[in-house]
Amino acid sequence: MGRIDTHAHAVPADYRAALHRARIDNGGGWAIPDWSPDAAMAAMAELDVSTAILSVSTPGTAFLPAAADAAALARDVNDYLAALSAAHQDRFGFFATVPMPHVEQSVAEAIRALDVLHADGVVLLANSAGVYLGHDGQDELFAALDARDAVVFIHPAELPGPAIAGVPPFATDFLLDTSRAAYLLVRNGFRRKYPRIKFILSHAGGFVPYASHRMAVSIMADTGRSPADSLDDFASFYFDTALSSSAAALPTLLAFAKPGHITFGSDFPFAPVAAGKLFAAGLTGYPGLDATALAAIDRQNALRLFPRLGGAAPPPVTPLPDRVRHAASRQVMRVVSRLINTP
Repeated sequence: MGRIDTHAHAVPADYRAALHRARIDNGGGWAIPDWSPDAAMAAMAELDVSTAILSVSTPGTAFLPAAADAAALARDVNDYLAALSAAHQDRFGFFATVPMPHVEQSVAEAIRALDVLHADGVVLLANSAGVYLGHDGQDELFAALDARDAVVFIHPAELPGPAIAGVPPFATDFLLDTSRAAYLLVRNGFRRKYPRIKFILSHAGGFVPYASHRMAVSIMADTGRSPADSLDDFASFYFDTALSSSAAALPTLLAFAKPGHITFGSDFPFAPVAAGKLFAAGLTGYPGLDATALAAIDRQNALRLFPRLGGAAPPPVTPLPDRVRHAASRQVMRVVSRLINTP
């Protein structure tokens, strides 16, 4: 069986028309690409993907300021993707779009999509119109998702504020946007308050694995919370490999993520097939991954998130050296916490 792609996008015709009416022709500095189910399946064949969990990318519905308009577009997108997934149950799944930052309407659409349309999860932008995940006022949405053991795919958006000339948002800002949302979800207690939600962070979590200790110390300084506890919360996220399975990024991701918490991502069609093949080759050619670990990233880890696609083997046991290193890291952070808080 082929890969399960948890970071694959759709651009339905009605959604593209809504973007066109709003004079939006790119997402994060990347032109809105052509897309169709047939084109998606052709790309899947080239990337050895058997099932793609589709989602709408940035700007989602956040470009529509009126809650009613945003909710209507989210419903249209979800109805389309639900019908497509029902017609090709083994090939496509979907993350439902909700009209954030409008919480009341987002709760209603999340419940409809999960309970009625049988969505595989929900996609949330890291920030919607400048409102980040993890800020006050979002408990009703997260409570509804937690009650349904939902998978929540966090995708970056353009940062609030002006872009910098010569720096396309998808190149750098997207990584910061994801990291900001993850930071707030941990710092403000959402990760622990709603433990049944399975969050997938795009693009290997942005800066989260690399900067996790720095962020944990910052949370301690701000809240008094043990940095070891914050590290545990950061490590509880899932991470996809979209545009991130390079020889530079993989060592940090593999060292930080919990066993079973890395899934394959292509970012098609925003990333062309050639880019998908390049990063997929980074996975298959990486010397730190044996066949079992590679199969887990390609398919097995996603099966545990989406059991309708089949049974999955238990997650692999972390090698002893890694367990020792992780335990030592947490112990160091506890010592740092005591030292800083000792008068």
